[in-house]
Amino acid sequence: MPRFPGCEQLDTIVQVKQQCAQASLLKFIYDNVRYPETARLEGIEGTVVLRFVVETDGLISHLEVLKDIGGGCAAEALRVVGAMNEVGVRWTPGKKEGKTVRVHQVLPIRFKLQEPPPYTMVERDTVYTVFEDTLSFEGGHEALLAFVQEKLIYPPAGIDSCKVGDMVVELLVQPGGRLKVVNVSDYNNLGFDFQFEAIRASTSTLGKWTPAKYQGRSVPTMYDIPVLFEPKDARCAEKVKSFARAGQLAEEGIALFNEGKKEEGFAKLSEAVGLFPENANFRYLRGQAYLNEKQMEAACEDLKIAKRVLTTSFLDDLLPLICK
Repeated sequence: MPRFPGCEQLDTIVQVKQQCAQASLLKFIYDNVRYPETARLEGIEGTVVLRFVVETDGLISHLEVLKDIGGGCAAEALRVVGAMNEVGVRWTPGKKEGKTVRVHQVLPIRFKLQEPPPYTMVERDTVYTVFEDTLSFEGGHEALLAFVQEKLIYPPAGIDSCKVGDMVVELLVQPGGRLKVVNVSDYNNLGFDFQFEAIRASTSTLGKWTPAKYQGRSVPTMYDIPVLFEPKDARCAEKVKSFARAGQLAEEGIALFNEGKKEEGFAKLSEAVGLFPENANFRYLRGQAYLNEKQMEAACEDLKIAKRVLTTSFLDDLLPLICK
């Protein structure tokens, strides 16, 4: 049988080499695997089973999933195993009657939750994800939305083209009240002037937050602030109305899809995409639905367009696996 590299120097019987190779393989997997955040949040545990071919040159090919447990675990397993060729891992190929041959390998990868820390690291910032008292804005979420929209100034440069769209500003609120913008998702690629305004309006909330608390002390955590840009010029009324319609269609489409009404869900999502083809949010939602149905080519097309705008590392890891 093929063997994972690292044990061929052992001057011993084949069975011992095979045990050593298996241990080296598992170390490679578990040193590199990252527990998917979705699976962690949903408490998903279990075993993903992959199958692949070890070629006669020691490279692997035809990587596929035999068993998935959800939550992004299969995608993560594919990412780690698929990286072997890229990082220079070369298996010792299998042999039959003294001749090197291609051999199928089946590899189970176990995902087991450990007790996670109450925080995560976002670049150099500690961000708590577990707390007794959540981060809150004066008056609640609706008051926050109203406050930000009131502070928002529509950039004059966008009026002629009737630019309309939404963003999400990821705001880190420190225990002392200091604010830091971690990321801005500009779903419609409105541009720098609009992003600057979204940041300015979001950070104008300074002094109006009650920090989150963990074990009785204030801790840093993040809040996603949705921002909507709509030109007030009468010439833009139809486009504004169309964007609102697209957002409603996307929400209805995802709801139908999650209820098991797949065809109706795809129809609504596709109608939303048809109205605003470059909207990263609509493309991301439909791409995830396609991925769920294993329609890889369609998922690839949507998620590649979403990737032009979104900075999530999830897409960096996923796209090479589905866009073949």
